[in-house]
Amino acid sequence: MAKSSRENGPRAPAAGGSLSGTRESLAQGPDAATADELSSLGSDSEANGFAERRIDKFGFIVGSQGAEGALEEVPLEVLRQRESKWLDMLNNWDKWMAKKHKKIRLRCQKGIPPSLRGRAWQYLSGGKVKLQQNPGKFDELDMSPGDPKWLDVIERDLHRQFPFHEMFVSRGGHGQQDLFRVLKAYTLYRPEEGYCQAQAPIAAVLLMHMPAEQAFWCLVQVCEKYLPGYYSEKLEAIQLDGEILFSLLQKVSPVAYKHLSRQKIDPLLYMTEWFMCAFARTLPWSSVLRVWDMFFCEGVKIIFRVGLVLLKHALGSPEKLKACQGQYETIEQLRSLSPKIMQEAFLVQEVIELPVTERQIEREHLIQLRRWQETRGELECRSPPRMHGAKAILDAEPGPRPALQPSPSIRLPPDAALNSKAKPPKQVQKEQKRTKASGQLDKSLSPTQATVVTASGDACHPQDVPQKDSVSQDPVPQDCTPQNLPYHRSQESLTSQESEDTYL
Repeated sequence: MAKSSRENGPRAPAAGGSLSGTRESLAQGPDAATADELSSLGSDSEANGFAERRIDKFGFIVGSQGAEGALEEVPLEVLRQRESKWLDMLNNWDKWMAKKHKKIRLRCQKGIPPSLRGRAWQYLSGGKVKLQQNPGKFDELDMSPGDPKWLDVIERDLHRQFPFHEMFVSRGGHGQQDLFRVLKAYTLYRPEEGYCQAQAPIAAVLLMHMPAEQAFWCLVQVCEKYLPGYYSEKLEAIQLDGEILFSLLQKVSPVAYKHLSRQKIDPLLYMTEWFMCAFARTLPWSSVLRVWDMFFCEGVKIIFRVGLVLLKHALGSPEKLKACQGQYETIEQLRSLSPKIMQEAFLVQEVIELPVTERQIEREHLIQLRRWQETRGELECRSPPRMHGAKAILDAEPGPRPALQPSPSIRLPPDAALNSKAKPPKQVQKEQKRTKASGQLDKSLSPTQATVVTASGDACHPQDVPQKDSVSQDPVPQDCTPQNLPYHRSQESLTSQESEDTYL
């Protein structure tokens, strides 16, 4: 089926367009000094004249279309408890995923704390692992000039992505620059796929919660693991999922199913933007975030459930169908959904309770794929298999990999000298007192042979510390020099370029 330009955006190169493919090409202003002055402002909303306007907690200008009215606030004490639980999970992620995945799912359904949402999405999607497996890859793509046939198309889409959010309100501001970098990098990473307009809102939402490099790898995971084939040229995957959604609707809401069948409304007319943008352009923002929390944990079945809930409550009763006598009225009803059914608490509860499983989706996928092959032949796009959530993505990782480690908040400089005169922490002092009292401490040890306490609070045994003699000095063992002491220099602290702790 032919797709409209609105559904998938322009995929052909723009005639006469020429860009260098760098961030500088987005800078707007009469001269370089003006551009530098704008880039030094605190936010893009200030650079665009919105400094005096109020911003809601999500970053949208109050009174704009993206901003929301009254929101259900989580009590501060409950929020702090959830943050503590999530910090424990993130610091021991592999263990939790292996043994307590159901608990992670329940906590995602309750909502990830805003301060940790960006980190959690990286861990859930596997974007954190991809970044560790490909160090420097994003910087390499970022420095590349890019394919000219996509650059102008990407740039023309930048101002359409959440224009009333403070991050993207300024033409050529920081948010638009990072969005351009991420989308350009993806066209270089997957040149056979190129750029699709629906990728822009996905990348923009990610950039609201994490730096550009992390957002890029999360976008890769969404396109390759969660929604494979969605952004290919022929849109075959989204067409298949449209048929799957329509078939599942027959069981969820027979009334809505019969009405759409009678009106002969193709699923692509109402579900394309829903699924390809993961409802980022459809739902209120608080609902978008809750849906994404569950989506990254449980996979595409959350997208199907949300679509089924909206169809059920928009067209699932005779009273609601009275105003939908024709195709036009029905489509308008689905484009202007009632705020009640999109409200965060109501929608999330309906999605959780809807009995649509991964097995049902996969079974229906095989049925629709067989029908497609019988009527249209083989699929042109050979996309990888779809992964249903964080657990499936983790299990599919080939071979052993290093355990995920959180980025430290305190980073030691490379030439930091170990302070040997630092007093040991209280717990080490207590241990020393106990050992002295029990007579286990060897009194013949010189002061330099006593337990050395590192800057991180770990005790180094005497045999690991070079002994000092009044007559001669032994050379310092190679494995105990300050550069090689494990407690002296954190490899991740010194090599990682991540700034995710800024987002906590």
